[in-house]
Amino acid sequence: MFDRIAILAPGLLGASVARAARHFGAAKHLTLWARRPETRLQLKGQPWCDAVADSPADAVKAAQLVVICAPVDQIAALVAQIAPALPAGALITDVGSVKGEICRLSHKTLARHAHFVGSHPMAGSEKTGWEHGRTDLFKGRTVFVTPLPETDAKAAERVASFWTALEADVATIEPDAHDEIVAHISHLPQVLASTLCASLAKRDVRWRNYAGGGLRDTTRIAGSDPKLWKTILDQNRDEVLRAVRGYQEELHNLERALANRDWFEVQAILERGRVYRDQFRPIP
Repeated sequence: MFDRIAILAPGLLGASVARAARHFGAAKHLTLWARRPETRLQLKGQPWCDAVADSPADAVKAAQLVVICAPVDQIAALVAQIAPALPAGALITDVGSVKGEICRLSHKTLARHAHFVGSHPMAGSEKTGWEHGRTDLFKGRTVFVTPLPETDAKAAERVASFWTALEADVATIEPDAHDEIVAHISHLPQVLASTLCASLAKRDVRWRNYAGGGLRDTTRIAGSDPKLWKTILDQNRDEVLRAVRGYQEELHNLERALANRDWFEVQAILERGRVYRDQFRPIP
């Protein structure tokens, strides 16, 4: 699809993009740039990496597509940094889990010289680092593509086609609508898993030795990087607050039903939850 793709700041997602792009033939040449010199040295030995640049500008100077995989609070700044080096008409996307401000700032920065089209793969792990990258990470997973109303339509189509080539299921949606959705289906679950573990940490430490599959499954993502998630919650603060307040209302309803021995309502809440969970689409 592209002669040259540049991937900036690859961690788990960036390395998976590189591996998948090589595997599915989405790029003839892959150039990577990492902030740390030791990481750049390690990447030079990877079979899915054709070149490692010493700076973001060097990485993108011949790229048709640039994929920025930095933390969400650094993406817009990286776009501004590489803007003078971009070829005319280049496509720039990202993998950040918050989109509104990033898309608006990046679109404004690039003006008519290049095109920014936000992306967010709903794929990943509590693990971080390029070493954990996988060729099949995006297979059957939703990837949001988030053009603004003023985004060039052909640019948005090409970014969507890139993710489709990696066997992802693309959902195209405006950035602010994306941020509302992921606050509920991604950011809220992280908050719940982490606060549940934080609450249990105040109890007898021996309790954790008795944990069964229910607690382990429910709290798996509590093992995610707290610094990374602090940044995400900061960037999507208003929508996450709305999601937390909505959940608090549901939890209060359950608390009230338990206190009143209203077993009909307790069962109704549990049944709504079961039905919702059973209707998740299967992932390969």
